[in-house]
Amino acid sequence: MRYIIRQKFWSWGDDFIIRDGDEQPCFLVDGRAFSLGDKLSFQDLQGNELAFIRQRLLAWGPTYEIHRPGQPVTEVKKELFTFFRCKFEVDGPGPRDYEASGDFLDHEYELQRSQGLAATISKRWFSLTDHYGIEIAEGEDVVLMLATAIVIDLVCHDESSRRH
Repeated sequence: MRYIIRQKFWSWGDDFIIRDGDEQPCFLVDGRAFSLGDKLSFQDLQGNELAFIRQRLLAWGPTYEIHRPGQPVTEVKKELFTFFRCKFEVDGPGPRDYEASGDFLDHEYELQRSQGLAATISKRWFSLTDHYGIEIAEGEDVVLMLATAIVIDLVCHDESSRRH
């Protein structure tokens, strides 16, 4: 399944719209503008919260939590000492642990787990625009994969803006 993630240009917080492969809107991500650390509500089109993304402030390195109703918290943490590539550990609920690795300059990432490739995140499909494509493997948790892609964008976009 392919999705398109686009950050809204005019917004107070980090707001995203997510479209399906037919370019139909299917999810909204509403970032809180005036909060300590990143806080985002991942919602369906009716405004029902499917997940809540929260930056953990007192952590060694960029760390986020993905909270979902009735499920254990998923932690997404960027590994600090990697050269030329970014790596994230995704400690999902139960056996759903992933590793995301990729090139933060080209915005190309793969999410892997022990059973193989779970998703690919690519800016290549959209060249210079602030769009990302994410291809999610059959049977994977769509909301978790999309929320993880949002976290990777938040961490890497923030880091690249500090370098310039």
